[in-house]
Amino acid sequence: MKNQTKNLVMASLLAALTCVATMVIKIPSPLNGYINLGDCVVLLAGWLLNPMYGFLAAGIGSGLADLFSGYASYAPATFLIKGLMALTAHYLFAMLKKGNKTAVRIISGFMAEAVMVGGYLLFESFLYGFVPSLANVLPNCIQGVAGLAIGIVLVNIFEKNNIFTAV
Repeated sequence: MKNQTKNLVMASLLAALTCVATMVIKIPSPLNGYINLGDCVVLLAGWLLNPMYGFLAAGIGSGLADLFSGYASYAPATFLIKGLMALTAHYLFAMLKKGNKTAVRIISGFMAEAVMVGGYLLFESFLYGFVPSLANVLPNCIQGVAGLAIGIVLVNIFEKNNIFTAV
């Protein structure tokens, strides 16, 4: 029971941090979206929590940021895409864990960010059409690179200082 409570508290904390990190800096992108720093916490949720809690922390935190920021039409897709990002980061890290931790995090984080770029391209293609949706690919890639770089720095700080023990 104690471990379950700790997981719930940590997932709630990471969901709140995801929401705040997503909302603090918002740079508008061409098609109704915005570049933000929330991906670094989404990746942390994937690397540090079990899959269910990571999915929920990333999805709920990011989805709430969309709701609070006036992007309600994006919230359901964001919930799914960011949750899948956390799952991708978690499972790839777990599968490749025997290698250098930082290198494995770069690989798993890169693939998670690819899920984000592809997920939003697919979602926005339904909203605006495929060709117009290509306008957001570059901004989403920039967001992904920044999220991956900051996420790796943060997870290393967390582990070095025993702030949070990974699953």
